[in-house]
Amino acid sequence: MVEEHGLADLWFQQDGATAHTARISLDVLREMFPGRLVSLRGDVGWPARSPDLSICDFFLWGYLKERVFKGRPHTLAMLKQRIIDEVNAIPRDMCARAAENFRDRLQQCIDANGRHLQDIIFKN
Repeated sequence: MVEEHGLADLWFQQDGATAHTARISLDVLREMFPGRLVSLRGDVGWPARSPDLSICDFFLWGYLKERVFKGRPHTLAMLKQRIIDEVNAIPRDMCARAAENFRDRLQQCIDANGRHLQDIIFKN
């Protein structure tokens, strides 16, 4: 499936949420991403305290929270619609910059012998 889109070397990263580590979930992901599953029980262990390694954690959630709640949704339906609208409005170039920043963050972790950015920033 992933190969059909020219993404055969794509890695998949998820946290250790119970639904993510259920045997059936991991079996499907291992089939789709053989040897390239970063997870609590995956091929590569989930890095401890690693929000700096996930684009969603270091960029997307904060960006969306700011945008979604700027309009002060008053109902669940309004909230859901604001989330959909704001996700659809994210500019492609912003996504490209976030992806490039992700590569830079990974390289910094590699250069620091596996320590993640929180350790680098707060212990230096």
